Amino acid sequence: MAGDHPRNTIPMRDSRRCGARTRSGKPCQAPAVTGKARCRMHGGAPGSGAPKDNQNALKHGFSTREARQKRQAFNDFIRQARRLARSVD
Repeated sequence: MAGDHPRNTIPMRDSRRCGARTRSGKPCQAPAVTGKARCRMHGGAPGSGAPKDNQNALKHGFSTREARQKRQAFNDFIRQARRLARSVD
């Protein structure tokens, strides 16, 4: 009987897996931390990650809200210009 064995691994095998990808591109096979989407090694451990609004974590600003909004506005402008160019032809 698998359920009575002292090293019952069924709950571990049936638990949700980590959503991270390894360096080889394959999904992580470790179980996710309870209530989180990642395992303890990929950011699911308590206290892992930078605090909210951590200015020390800002390296280049590419992913800031302001930068994303500027890129979106520029892409919208390009789309409108292409539509206008097509309508003129």
